[in-house]
Amino acid sequence: MTVEAGQLEVGMMELGRLGLAARLCIPEKARGVVLCIDESGSRLLDACHGGVASALNDAAFATLAIDLLTTNEHADEAVAGYRYNDIPLLASRVVSATDLREDPRGAAAHAAALGYPVFVKPANAGSSVGVSKVNDPSGLEPALRAALSFDRKVLLERGVDAREIEVAVLGNDRPTASVPGEIIVHHRDGFYSYDAKYVDADGAAWQIPADLPKAIASRVQELAVATFRTLELAGMARVDFFVERTTSEIFVNEVNTIPGFTAISMYPKMWEASGVSATDLVTRLINLAIERRDARRGLSTSLPVWGR
Repeated sequence: MTVEAGQLEVGMMELGRLGLAARLCIPEKARGVVLCIDESGSRLLDACHGGVASALNDAAFATLAIDLLTTNEHADEAVAGYRYNDIPLLASRVVSATDLREDPRGAAAHAAALGYPVFVKPANAGSSVGVSKVNDPSGLEPALRAALSFDRKVLLERGVDAREIEVAVLGNDRPTASVPGEIIVHHRDGFYSYDAKYVDADGAAWQIPADLPKAIASRVQELAVATFRTLELAGMARVDFFVERTTSEIFVNEVNTIPGFTAISMYPKMWEASGVSATDLVTRLINLAIERRDARRGLSTSLPVWGR
């Protein structure tokens, strides 16, 4: 079953603050589709990082969010990083609250080994909450304590002078990548911080498509799809990259398995620049959810009774 225009019209949907008025036409038999939106109405979000979606999946609903394990695991950058196989990552170290309490010198040694500047960020967080750029040892402990106020462990990551490039990915077993976009930071923090995103109206701008050499643009698209497949994602994800300014070396920064759909969100904007309208994007997401639900329905849920 797929969703097509001209079938049962369910009215106008405001996708957060995009104001895109995506008119969805869904057939009667597809009414099991669940569009999960958070309390602010600003994101396509399955509540509790996958918990609601997981329960709905068990109840044979089709959800636009991926399953509980996938969402939780890739929200945790410290865990996700170990599964990236040949995906290029920046050097990093993990520090827990216990580590800092029992061996603060060890935490300092981790940062020194990476080399300053380092970024300190909660392992489980989004929107750059609790993230600090630390330029010298004097700023390390305050940054660690700030990050640990949001999570029980934090990531120390080697800092690079890089452009921030993002790619939207869409699909299940055969994912495709959008044109890349670039975040251009103007904020005094010097990186795409929480304030640059949400507090300072002039903190950042975006350029879609990103002004990249053709080979680099193709490579980040390839890596976005490879990362999506390596992590066994489904439906949608946004893969964020660093492209080092002097060497053009590419690193995966993080994967957002439930990307934002707000007025400043890159995911729908990159697909729009790739020729996929808001209506078509949401329709495709619903069809992908139905495809996953139907695949689950085909799985056996009982064990054979031996000896009969």
